[in-house]
Amino acid sequence: MRRGWAAIVYDALYARQSVEKKDSISVESQLDYCRYETHGGAYREYTDRGYSGKSVARPGFERMMEDVARGQVRRVIVYKLDRISRSILDFTNMMEIFKRYHVEFISSTERFDTSTPIGRAMLNICIVFAQLERETIQKRVTDAYHARCRRGFYMGGRVPYGYRLRETVIDHVRTSMYEEVPEEGDQLRLIFSMYADRSYSLGDIVRYLEEHQIRHLRGGEWNTARLSEMIRNPVYVKADMDVYQFFKSQGAIVLDPIGDFTGKNGCYLYKAADTDVRRGSLAGREVILAPHEGIIPSGTWIACRRRCLAGHPSTVGRRAKNSWLTGKVRCGNCGHTLTIRRSRAKWGRYFVCSRSGRGCKGTGGTVYADVLEEYIQQAVGQELSEYPVLYMEENGGTSQQEDGMRMRLIRVGEEIRALIEKVTDADEVLMGYISEKIRELDAERGRLQEEINAVSADKKLQITEHARMWGEVSFEDRREILDILIETIRIADGQMKICWRV
Repeated sequence: MRRGWAAIVYDALYARQSVEKKDSISVESQLDYCRYETHGGAYREYTDRGYSGKSVARPGFERMMEDVARGQVRRVIVYKLDRISRSILDFTNMMEIFKRYHVEFISSTERFDTSTPIGRAMLNICIVFAQLERETIQKRVTDAYHARCRRGFYMGGRVPYGYRLRETVIDHVRTSMYEEVPEEGDQLRLIFSMYADRSYSLGDIVRYLEEHQIRHLRGGEWNTARLSEMIRNPVYVKADMDVYQFFKSQGAIVLDPIGDFTGKNGCYLYKAADTDVRRGSLAGREVILAPHEGIIPSGTWIACRRRCLAGHPSTVGRRAKNSWLTGKVRCGNCGHTLTIRRSRAKWGRYFVCSRSGRGCKGTGGTVYADVLEEYIQQAVGQELSEYPVLYMEENGGTSQQEDGMRMRLIRVGEEIRALIEKVTDADEVLMGYISEKIRELDAERGRLQEEINAVSADKKLQITEHARMWGEVSFEDRREILDILIETIRIADGQMKICWRV
């Protein structure tokens, strides 16, 4: 820039190109059109390469607006209106600034006379269509992305630990899929098996890996955040019917039929289009079977994933020394766990909210540990007494016959729910058909359940004295039994709610 440039009033030539393509006009060609409008007068060029018109956060545009504010710009010239903005709000604000500093706006290929009401109206109409075009392009890109996701295509990104990429063909389209790295897969099996055992926390697993010199094979370091990310990822699971039911129970959208969940393939988990998904929740997310094979058995993966969904999964046995309820009792106001405190008073131990005084008002009263333990012990005993016989599965898995019946049982349930959803719009004739069909399906569901019970009866051990034994079990066993029966115990303002798992 030569000396004295700041004192010159000139035309500002602005050009933008988001992506260089054969069918798009280049920045240089845009500037050629703009230079013609100067008719030999002084001008300065401002360009933005690789920036979208949806936002004004562009370095070239910002420099131009700074010069406008200094009073150095007489006219702003662009090749076309959408080169400078594709947002109604941004364009309106820009025109207000131009008006304030007496700057004329010119589009070299769209003749607007902004000195007249008709010219200004036409300008506003064009910017409306420019924004519509941008939003339409964005919607097409998003739809194409989700369409590829639903077909199981590899969508890029970091390859999960335990896998490498190999080329494949899906629906006559070349793409990539995951393939297990055996050494990394063995480490994953160890990590998942340890976390499925609730006596281990993520920190315990990190320490175990370090103490036994089980190093990260990609050069990283083991930490709880890395392990948590692995455990939550469904690419590792051998997706069978139990996985299908798990995702359904969590409100996820399962796009593949239950018959495809054969216990072989892993899963992809995506955010469904046009939905707001709460962080950490599976509700509203889309589940697609992936082309690669899973690494972790479904039972182990589900056990780990349920611990993650609990929010702050506690360990059992080793760490809970003050009460067998530790980790299960939560504040009904903030959701955080209640911790044990000790005093020299009569009752000795009591629970307090771990966030009491730090944004939470607490439970609204003293929660004595002895009293709560006695109450929960009686409640669990009452729950167990309602089941004269408990059955425990022996090892060996399910037969193909039983899997087929369980699959049909799930489908019958889905058919019944679909029919119930049609009731509100049904007339008298359709209502009669729906009622009859539901009765038939419900009868079939009963028969299937009886057949499943008969097939699996030989593989179950009967337990008949569980209610009496509950009061005699050890501290560690009581913790494990409680974890099987109860999700959480919430206490607030003199009220208690036991959230049973069964």
